[in-house]
Formats: sequence, C-alpha cells, structure tokens
Amino acid sequence: MNKLLLIKNAELFQGRNYLNKKKNYFEGWYFKNTSIQKGVSFIPGINIDDTGTKAFIQIITNNMSYFVNYKMNNFKFNDNPFCIKIGNNSFSKEDININIEDKSQNLKIYGNIKFSNSKNINTNIFAPNIMGPFSYIPFMECNHAIISIENTINGFININDETIQFNNNKGYIEKDWGCSFPKSYIWCQGNNFQKSNSSFMFSIADIPFKLYTFKGIICDLLIDNKEFKFTTYNKAKLVECNIREDSFNITFKRPPYLLNIKSKDNKGLKLVAPVKGKMTKDIFESICASVQVTLKKEKEIIFSDTSNMCGLEIVQK
Repeated sequence: MNKLLLIKNAELFQGRNYLNKKKNYFEGWYFKNTSIQKGVSFIPGINIDDTGTKAFIQIITNNMSYFVNYKMNNFKFNDNPFCIKIGNNSFSKEDININIEDKSQNLKIYGNIKFSNSKNINTNIFAPNIMGPFSYIPFMECNHAIISIENTINGFININDETIQFNNNKGYIEKDWGCSFPKSYIWCQGNNFQKSNSSFMFSIADIPFKLYTFKGIICDLLIDNKEFKFTTYNKAKLVECNIREDSFNITFKRPPYLLNIKSKDNKGLKLVAPVKGKMTKDIFESICASVQVTLKKEKEIIFSDTSNMCGLEIVQK
C-alpha cells in the first residue's frame, strides 16, 4: 500500500512490510470503553523480536489487567473496511467483538460493543494526525495516532460472569507503532466530564531524535466540537510540569491560551510495553482516574471541569 495513504489512514495496519523481516517492531490499537463508574480497555497488537512474531490482546478494567498471547497465524487485517482480527476477536471503527477464554488466568471474556457518532481531531496535509509533521519521519521510535477522540458506545462486556453494560456511553480509540515506547512519559485521556460534553488527551514524552532527545508534547481538548490543540509543532510550551508516581500538575501555554491539567492519587494496574520490539517493559495504567481540566484565555477561565474514568499512565526513568 502507498506509504502516504497509510500515514493519512493511521488506523490501518502499518507494519505489513515488517511481517517477513527480522526487525524489531510493535503495533497496538487501544480501545477504551467507559460507563459512569466502570470501564474496560482492549489493546490488540503484534510484536516482532529475535524470538519471532507474535500477537496479543491486553485487557484492563477498573481493578484487573490481563495479557493474552496468540500465535501470529491468529492475526488478520483488512483495509477496506478497516478491521483487525486476533483469534475469535475483531476490532474496527464500528464495533468490537470479544470472545476470550484463557484457563491459565481463569479468564473468560465475551461481548460486543458498537461505536457511533465518532469524532476525530482536525487534520490537514501538514498534520495528518496528532503528531503533525513528525508523522512523516520514518525513524521515530514510537508513532502515535488518535483514531477517534470520542464516540458513543452501546453494548456489553462480560468478564468472569460480571457484566459491564454500555448505554450511550463514551469511547476512545488510538494506536501506537514503532520499535519502543518512550523511556519516560505521561499519558492521559478522558471524555466523561461532569458538566460538559468534552474530551481530551495529552502526552508528554522524552523523544529520541537522531543524536539528541527532546520533550514532545501532544494535547487535544475538544469542548462542544471546538478544538484546542497544544503541541510541540504548534509552538505550545510546557510551563509547569510536576509529575509524581501517582499524580501530576501540568500546564501548557499557547498564547492566548493556558491549559492546566491535574490529578492525584491514582493507582495503576500492570500492562506490558515494547522495548526494541520485545514486550518486556512493565507500565502501570489506571482507567478510572479523576482529572481536573482548566482552560484560560489570557486571565479569563473559559472552561473548568472534572473528567472521571480517565486513562492514565505515568512512566518515569
């Protein structure tokens, strides 16, 4: 497939040229689904290292996380329409169908969730996705894309005989691909605000770039369909950055706007991230964090609300 077409349609499987090569690589999609009090995220993906090519699905809920291995011949992809299949599970922009049984983990999950009213961030030729012009650089260790910053979800997931029901709730879809996750980063996403119809995500990461490393910023806040973007490439600055093991207080500035995001006391569950293609890095994520978001235009507060059921990862060196 044409490389520019893949960049423009980041949800598609980017790693097709690596499948027959002995090159370190990973690719994973992230489907986050939350009701008012409960949530479940699925991370289907593949990784390639010196031991071979493997597929997997990671699952995280409010209080449990799982890693399920699959042989690579269980991984299938389709471009039009986009769909990823791993075993008896399928993932697309329209729905996900889950049927997992792993006796070694005493795990049984099944269900279906349908997506509608999907919203994406604004894109153009300069910024085909949230990474902006960095999307075109072929040697980035980790690429990131927002597939749907918000969608409406309906359906259910049953996990070990406990059902999570979704009735016009909120979902989110993103993905990562490359060879390694950043050595240190913070990532947060939320769309269950108490007083408004809003969604946001942000990430700050140490990005290796040839002979040096820089702190990369990506942040998108959607308030009633109006988008506010704070990124390295649109000259946003990080003016406050207090990060601890389970909390943070961060402020971005892009005149005339000032965006403050803060959270505290969030305990994560273990997931696994790639290092040179190998799924060996333990990270910890919560999908039920509470985050306060405040946007000012000069000195006037134009938005202030709390988002519950947020996804949050804090990874420090």
